[in-house]
Amino acid sequence: MTARSPAGAADISFYFDPVCPFAWITSQWIRKVAAQRDYAVEWRFISLRLINASVDYDAHFPAGYEAGHASGLRLLRVAARARAEYGPGAVGPLYGAVSGEIFDSPRAADLTSEIRGSRAFTEPLLVRVGLPAELASALDDTSWDAELQAETDYALSLTGKDVGTPIIEFQPPHGTAFFGPVISRLPGDEDAVRLWDHVVALAAFPGFAELKRSLRERPQLRSFGVDPGRAGTQEDWRGGSRRRDSPRTAAAET
Repeated sequence: MTARSPAGAADISFYFDPVCPFAWITSQWIRKVAAQRDYAVEWRFISLRLINASVDYDAHFPAGYEAGHASGLRLLRVAARARAEYGPGAVGPLYGAVSGEIFDSPRAADLTSEIRGSRAFTEPLLVRVGLPAELASALDDTSWDAELQAETDYALSLTGKDVGTPIIEFQPPHGTAFFGPVISRLPGDEDAVRLWDHVVALAAFPGFAELKRSLRERPQLRSFGVDPGRAGTQEDWRGGSRRRDSPRTAAAET
């Protein structure tokens, strides 16, 4: 099974896991850029749970990450079914509703992994974007996992395997793809386009591979207790999670 889009179908392919906070912020940035530049975005799947299928979560992640990633896989099954039955155009609105509820809603800080992966959580969000609530039955349907694995594998084939989410493919199917950018704040409209132009310039250079640092601000999201306009606590992240040995690290839910 392949996951490549037809040439010319989209200007950007954006690979996301709905429980990744950095993918969520970056996706909002991409939406700002797409609106101003009239870009078509294809929203595609990459599962953190499938990426880490052979990982010992207890040894490599803080408490709660395995359940968080598992809830993301459950939600991706629903998104895969929505795409299969209602087309790729159903994915973007559903992603916006689901991750917006997880990270930016008034109840975001109280949403456990168990709640996020439940029908009670998913069904109203499906209805909100005009999809049948019955699609939530895919939460437990592992028959979608082969498709999600194939799409995850394809995304990693674009960048290499030592990455997480999001992955952005520029001008698919023949453009460059990178993990990130990882941002903790959503830029304003003008800064969003300026940042985009800088990222594209880097991506266009044939020899460019990576800019990286592990120190990150805690994302400006309600789920992290950080309000818009306020800088989050700086923490040291490793392998997609806040480091256990950092004195400024708190237990993570995603």
